[in-house]
Amino acid sequence: MAPAKPRSPRAPKPKSGAESDHAGPTDITDPLIRTEAKRAAVWLGMAALLVLTIYLAQPLLVIFGGMVFAAMIDGGARLLGRVLPIGRGWRVTIVLVLAVAFLAWVAMFAGTQITAEAAQLPGIIKTQAFKFADWLQLQGVKFETQSLSGLIDKAVGGVSQLTSAVGGVIGAFTTAFLIAVMAIYFALEPQLYRRGFAWLLPLGEREHFEGTATIMGKTLRRLLAGRLLGMGIEGVATWFLLAGYGVPMAGLLGLLTGLLAFLPNIGAPISGALMIMVGFSGGAEMGLYCAIVYVVVQVVDGNIIVPMVAKRTADLAPALVLGAQLIMGALFGLLGLMLADPLVAMIKVALERQSERNEEAG
Repeated sequence: MAPAKPRSPRAPKPKSGAESDHAGPTDITDPLIRTEAKRAAVWLGMAALLVLTIYLAQPLLVIFGGMVFAAMIDGGARLLGRVLPIGRGWRVTIVLVLAVAFLAWVAMFAGTQITAEAAQLPGIIKTQAFKFADWLQLQGVKFETQSLSGLIDKAVGGVSQLTSAVGGVIGAFTTAFLIAVMAIYFALEPQLYRRGFAWLLPLGEREHFEGTATIMGKTLRRLLAGRLLGMGIEGVATWFLLAGYGVPMAGLLGLLTGLLAFLPNIGAPISGALMIMVGFSGGAEMGLYCAIVYVVVQVVDGNIIVPMVAKRTADLAPALVLGAQLIMGALFGLLGLMLADPLVAMIKVALERQSERNEEAG
């Protein structure tokens, strides 16, 4: 019997990736290490998201600004809905037309006068500041004149920028335009964007998000309604009282007072200082009258109007709002300063909702 021929060794048949049971270089077999790696990936992802948010902070702030001004438009449309039984689109259109008509009226009938007054205001502020410095030196207060002059020049430069913006030289036009366009889109179909964002969340989180978004929208509308009411009353009352006494630049001071009223805790002292300085340029009696006007307007607005509206809006601590304004103003300038108050209100609503959720779960 012939001996069997030895079989030639065969190379193992390669298996496809789908059929291979061997661990790859990226597989982690240890369950403990695999769990920790997942946790590390989550933390790294959160850190990357935070860095990306910081890098895109300015565009995100513009988007939030569009949401804030959309809340104003939405509030006006809801107010019209109480007296006009028409579609939401028509009501939003009416609000936008009224807003554009008001801006056109300001530009056409008050623009020339306000621009001329805005050009004079920095010089008056500088003169009065130096007079006040001279009076302090007579009272025994010692300071370097050169340092004070530089400080006054910087302050007057800030006033010049503000009045130039009011007078018609509008800075950051592109940002303002983007905010306005986004506000219109948000106001026309708010449910579309809310549903789209909720779709990105897990099913278990959507109901909580819907409730939080509803409360946020309601809080923001009421907060901004109070701001707009206070701005209108402060601006008109200041203009009327100053013009009745013959204070120069009454129209500009009234407009600045109304605009700065949008910034709680910060706007009122700035507008009051400008008003009193301009008043003292016409004499001591006029300066004292301007001081009285400032106090009366702020007392009426702070003790009657604001509490009437604020008791049904976001209950924000003044020191918290002031701190947020300082931080946002330092990081993002005037836009951050304007949006600090609404941003704090939204964060407060989100934290309260999460706290209620935790209590229910506990």
